[in-house]
Amino acid sequence: MDVATFRQQFTEFSDAAKYPDPLVSFWLDVVTRMVRPERWADLLDVGLGLALAHHLVLAVRDQGSAQAGKVPGTVLGTQTSKSVDTVSVSYDVSAVTNEGGGFWNMTSYGVRFLGMARLFGAGGVQL
Repeated sequence: MDVATFRQQFTEFSDAAKYPDPLVSFWLDVVTRMVRPERWADLLDVGLGLALAHHLVLAVRDQGSAQAGKVPGTVLGTQTSKSVDTVSVSYDVSAVTNEGGGFWNMTSYGVRFLGMARLFGAGGVQL
């Protein structure tokens, strides 16, 4: 996978101003070292893309925090409720997150990546 292929497969990251090539290349190098080809086989680009998208979302989130004068890198959990005046909203995220997924549960890309990685690492099934 390269930057152009990633942008074609994950079109939501096609904005090079928001997701600059050096940032994408940096995280692509990282995920290329952690996503094992022998485990993902012909779905390697899917694994690389999901892991890369996860890291890019977190990186851009941190950049936005820094630009807003906040501390970048602050860990944010999944919002489960919010109240403004008499209006309240909450979400049940238990159905769409991976138990024990920790860091990977911070984005939908990470949730998908970890779910697939766990399936591919399960080994053969004997009946």
